[in-house]
Amino acid sequence: MATRDALRLAEDQGLDLVEISPDARPPVCRILDYGKFRYSESKNARKAKKRQQGTQLKEMRYRPKIDEHDIRFKTERLRSFLEEGHKVRAYVEFRGREMTHTEFGYRILERIKEQLADVGQPETSVRMEGRHMSLIINPKRGSGKPKPEEKKPERAAAQPPDGEPKQTPPEDTDDNTEVASTRAGDSSPADRASS
Repeated sequence: MATRDALRLAEDQGLDLVEISPDARPPVCRILDYGKFRYSESKNARKAKKRQQGTQLKEMRYRPKIDEHDIRFKTERLRSFLEEGHKVRAYVEFRGREMTHTEFGYRILERIKEQLADVGQPETSVRMEGRHMSLIINPKRGSGKPKPEEKKPERAAAQPPDGEPKQTPPEDTDDNTEVASTRAGDSSPADRASS
């Protein structure tokens, strides 16, 4: 169709003539509402970007003389990053004479690797980079946070009509009388036996 005829046809319908594929011979055009077309394209681009959601490398720094509580706290933070689908890097930073005892850092990173084995797998082994000893862990597939389940409301226990809670009768034992008397402030069973 000639360009002039296509423009006239688009104007008659109150729409726009949009060139879809300019490199094709002959060029491909479409008659449509250009505003709606741009809106739907941007909406599709946003959806694609949301689905893509690139992973980030999250880092956590440890020290060779770190306390037990701090190790647990920081490792739980790494666990949450892995559950969100991010790659994590745990590293131990050595200062001054701490470089002579790098085995402390190695023990810390090995412990972290064991604690996060259910949600992540190591990309590399523990390695030394200058004054840092590091370990990179990738999230395991399917280890993301489970969706919260909806809880059904529990039925209330049957109560008597007067609103008082239902009481269960005491079991038949020989100790019931002794227990009741000690609760009331009487003497203990040992005191009664001696008197």
